[in-house]
Amino acid sequence: MKSIPLLLFLGLPFLAHPAYGQPFASYSASDLLPSIHWNPQTTQNPTQNSFPLPSSPSSLDLDPKLIDSSPVLQRWLQEVPDVLEDIKRDPSFRTRLRLGLSYFPSSEKAGGWNIGLEDLFVGRTGLTLNADYQTSFNGNREAWGADLRYYVRPLGRNINLAPVLGYRRLETSRYTTDGLHLGLRLLLVPSRTGAADISLTQSWVSPGTEAEVGLTTLSFGYALTHHLRLSTDIQKHNARQRKDSRIGVVLEWMF
Repeated sequence: MKSIPLLLFLGLPFLAHPAYGQPFASYSASDLLPSIHWNPQTTQNPTQNSFPLPSSPSSLDLDPKLIDSSPVLQRWLQEVPDVLEDIKRDPSFRTRLRLGLSYFPSSEKAGGWNIGLEDLFVGRTGLTLNADYQTSFNGNREAWGADLRYYVRPLGRNINLAPVLGYRRLETSRYTTDGLHLGLRLLLVPSRTGAADISLTQSWVSPGTEAEVGLTTLSFGYALTHHLRLSTDIQKHNARQRKDSRIGVVLEWMF
């Protein structure tokens, strides 16, 4: 019983402000800012509050090599983009590689481990690939599968919904089931680009059959550094044979 408080304690950091500090800047916003050198001869009197707009690229005093090597800068020189719209479409969450420990209270309080890949984007669309594997050390529990998620709102939104479609296999000491995995995922992002988020997923394996199993998964993620994150998973299995549960503490590497 001492393992439960310990695992929950390790997962509590999501309640605090992200350790990485301020929310990560949008990739679109930061990438779209050109490196422009200030030329005193092209500005007004320093005591004035405004600066003249450049009439041509040459008035920006840019190195031609810099322009040739920067597609983003070339875009800015041709036409100033709608940065606000780009931020809305720039993903508020990131692709993550996961590795961690699991605890199975309903399976003789066994420990275990898990590995997975979350939200690998397919191009610049809302479609992502996901896969995971989890098992207990005593061999009584095993689960694995792969899914597609399609986020229906712009990727930069702080609240998003994604239908889940894929394949999943579940094995316990009392039952084994596999087949279609169908569900819905709700994602809340209080701090952008992986700094902190909360997700709730309700799904079913082999829906509409005698082997149907319902899965409810609640996850909290909290950034420790720009690339490293701590995540806590709480999952409930609802099968006709019995109800099972799993608690996981996972380290995630963000791309």
